[in-house]
This record gives sequence, C-alpha cells and structure tokens, in this order.
Amino acid sequence: MTKVNTPLGENLWFDGEFLYSLTIDNATYNLFPQDTPFKLPLKKCSVVGNGGILKNSGCGKQIDQADFVMRCNLPPLSSEYTKDVGSKTQLVTANPSIIDKRFQNLLWSRKAFVDSVRVYNFSYVYMPAFSMKGGTEPSIRVYYTLADFSTNQTVLFANPNFLRNVGKFWKSKGIHSKRLSTGLFMVSAALSLCEEVTIYGFWPFQLDLNGKFISHHYYDNILPATGFHAMPEEFLQLWFLHKSGVLKMQLEQCKEDASHLKPH
Repeated sequence: MTKVNTPLGENLWFDGEFLYSLTIDNATYNLFPQDTPFKLPLKKCSVVGNGGILKNSGCGKQIDQADFVMRCNLPPLSSEYTKDVGSKTQLVTANPSIIDKRFQNLLWSRKAFVDSVRVYNFSYVYMPAFSMKGGTEPSIRVYYTLADFSTNQTVLFANPNFLRNVGKFWKSKGIHSKRLSTGLFMVSAALSLCEEVTIYGFWPFQLDLNGKFISHHYYDNILPATGFHAMPEEFLQLWFLHKSGVLKMQLEQCKEDASHLKPH
C-alpha cells in the first residue's frame, strides 16, 4: 500500500473479512511509503518457501545469487540452515498470528521481536494488516516497534485489493480453500514484479522425490491446522507454471557452481 494507490479518506475493504472496511485517516495514511519502494522490474528473484524439501538441499548459495529474495513468515536463518536456505533477504512476510503466538502481540517485551528480525538485515517486512480485523493492530504495532528501535527493517502493508484479486485468480484456476497460503501470495507478487522467478521449498508432501520421508518445514515438523489451505492444489498450479516456463521450481538438490573450474 502506498500514498499513491491508497489516498487519504479512501474507504478500504478488508479482503479476508468481507463485511469490514476502514476509512484511511491521517495516522494510517502516514504509515505508507509515497510509492512502491522497489526499483521495477526486479531482475532475478528467489521465493523461498519453508518446506522440508530444503533440508540438505545445498541451495543456499543459489538462492542468494538472486537480485531479490523473498521469504515467508519469519523463518529461522541461523548458521545451521544457511547452506540450504541462504541468508539474503529483501522481503519477508509476517502473519499477525505469528506476532500473537511468538511475541504476545508485542504487548509486553518488544526486544525479543526486534532481536529476531535482525537476521533479515535491510529487508522489508510485508504484513497483511488489512485482511482480517484482528490483524490490523498487531501489524501497526510491528511498524512502530521497528521504527522505535531504529532497526534496518521497514514495514510494508499488503494491499487488500491485490490479495483479493490474487485470491479470485487462483479460485478461477481451481484452488478452493479458505485462504491461499502466504507462499502462493508471494509467488504471485514475484511474477508481477520480477523478470525471472525461481521458487524453493514448495513441496507439500511427506516424501521427497526419492520416496524418502521429509519433515514438514526445513526447521521443524509441526503440521499446519487442517482445512485452511489447499497445499496439494496450490502445488499443482505451481507445477503447471514450472512446466510452461513461467517460473522455475527447484525440487532437487542444488548443484555446486562449477564455473570456477572451467579453463579460461
């Protein structure tokens, strides 16, 4: 959301709660950047999901070679994972539910949250502040927390009109779920912002390509609540995009860059 596409006084309809709207007042309007802060088009983008298929993939270097790296839902990037998932981040999403569960909605200590986002360096934190009524306050609290602590991160709010249109588009392609996954929203955003998109960690199955058991996430095996997302349906659509050359889906282990071995 920007000052250009969301003027003062506009009546903004939430995309997740269809009967709820908000009038953009001065305080809210001042949270938006003047215009899109990225230099468009972005060239080469990596969108990194959190699937267990990333574990032992050795894809970190390849992910970090992109010009712009997007990550989902404040994933851990400690040294034990960087070989597989990289460390570079230009944009990371944060669902208000994570702010609630992990950081008590920032109502008590805010330092734990500030410390945890340091790993994302100079990145944007992308939040759906105007999707569900209950997510607005935590999202705005994230904005002020990062501003108060003068961190390197800047909060951007997802435009509910964009989220609504993305939802309608994928519904027309046969994805029927209460809500699309954050990953599919980010892939959709990347396809509209980037010239070349490679996606990693998008694999919703318990077995890898060789029939070997893998954990749900690369960092844990906590399964999501059922009945909310339709991950296999989403995967199928992403696979169609991969097969038609719209994006590249990385499912196998990444090969080491051997360019330095070639004779000059």
